[in-house]
Amino acid sequence: MRFHLFGPRTEAHIRRSLEYLEEANLAWVEHQAAAEHHAALAKMYSERIARIEAEIKNAHPLRSMVPRQPPEDPRDEIERPKAESVVVYPSRTTR
Repeated sequence: MRFHLFGPRTEAHIRRSLEYLEEANLAWVEHQAAAEHHAALAKMYSERIARIEAEIKNAHPLRSMVPRQPPEDPRDEIERPKAESVVVYPSRTTR
């Protein structure tokens, strides 16, 4: 006697299972590509951080050697407003 796993609609179920398998394989490939992309970005930003830190370290002694001139007129200094630390979004009822 033969055992039927999916019952009388065997071909339809197998076809659907093959579709699910293809979707899963496609999703896996897409996620692998995204993971490689994110790994490359992480490496790029790591190198960028190291480069910027090195530039700051190399520029720091030069900056301390150059004396800063006080402004001749206090109005020459541009006073910038302090940035808000909390962003306030409008409520949904006002949209």
